[in-house]
Amino acid sequence: MKTLKGPALFLAQFAGDDAPFNSLDSIGKWAASLGYKGVQIPSWDKRLFDVERAAQSKDYCDEVKGTLGAHGVEVTELSTHLQGQLVAVHPAYDEMFDGFAVPEVRGNPKARQEWAVNQVKAALKASQNMGINAHATFSGALAWPYVYPWPQRPAGLIETAFDELAARWTPILNVAEECGVDVCYEIHPGEDLFDGVTFEMFLERVNNHARANILYDPSHFVLQQLDYLDFIDIYADRIRMFHVKDAEFNPTGRQGVYSGYQGWANRAGRFRSLGDGQVDFGAIFSKLAAIDFDGWAVLEWECALKHPEDGAREGAEFIKNHIIRVTEKAFDDFADGGTDEAANRRILGLS
Repeated sequence: MKTLKGPALFLAQFAGDDAPFNSLDSIGKWAASLGYKGVQIPSWDKRLFDVERAAQSKDYCDEVKGTLGAHGVEVTELSTHLQGQLVAVHPAYDEMFDGFAVPEVRGNPKARQEWAVNQVKAALKASQNMGINAHATFSGALAWPYVYPWPQRPAGLIETAFDELAARWTPILNVAEECGVDVCYEIHPGEDLFDGVTFEMFLERVNNHARANILYDPSHFVLQQLDYLDFIDIYADRIRMFHVKDAEFNPTGRQGVYSGYQGWANRAGRFRSLGDGQVDFGAIFSKLAAIDFDGWAVLEWECALKHPEDGAREGAEFIKNHIIRVTEKAFDDFADGGTDEAANRRILGLS
């Protein structure tokens, strides 16, 4: 068994134009003051990180690590959630997702996709330069508009979508292999990889690529009523990253999983700050320790009610209290009789 690393904090929801959230140095110092030992960096936010430069310059990567190291903080992983989303976009979402890309490729889906692929590849090379072996991203989605089959889906529609998704990601996964970095897809509604079955459909099409892995976030499973503990048992060998995020699901006679187009505060299923939702983190941390997961426990703050700074402050202590320092000996070692093979045979009546 292995002890998880942490607590760590995903910076995407905190980066901003005001101090201390507007530079890597100041946000690193702030995170350290709350008790965080690591930060996960959104690679698209130039206020914190330049992914193109990091892909080309190990000196720059060392500078980034040094800036955070001065505060006792490590870089846990880089994230390309926004760029990964753009690897595969259904035309229905073209305009809404255009804002994720740089201005010069907006309005041009082909150019935007090429830019996104290059961004993810750059982040993988940057991860290699920083000595990081796991990377967070989204799969993107071609089939998601057809998740609820009405009218009946044409035969082969989903298979074609997943064939194309795999074709787009396989060259990226091959770069990941060259870099020695796992691509960890956050299993998430809105992505074509939104549960275990869809991950398996994708995995089959990329020929069980060793670098195609999972970012485990139980909150998304609460909202779709999937057994998040059984998921760990099933996919233990593919879970390489962990977002610690809470959620709750409170269905009524008026709404359930789909939540009636309501805003986050009024949904039956909504994300909450750590400890305010329904996720059984005691069981999750126990299972992750038992499967030898030795990655980082990273807080991703998303809450419909609580202020983010309060969520971050409380989250550091919450994660710290849930990390299990695994034992190096069995609790009943004191009763070890020191038997040998001959004694075992006598005990069994075989001598």
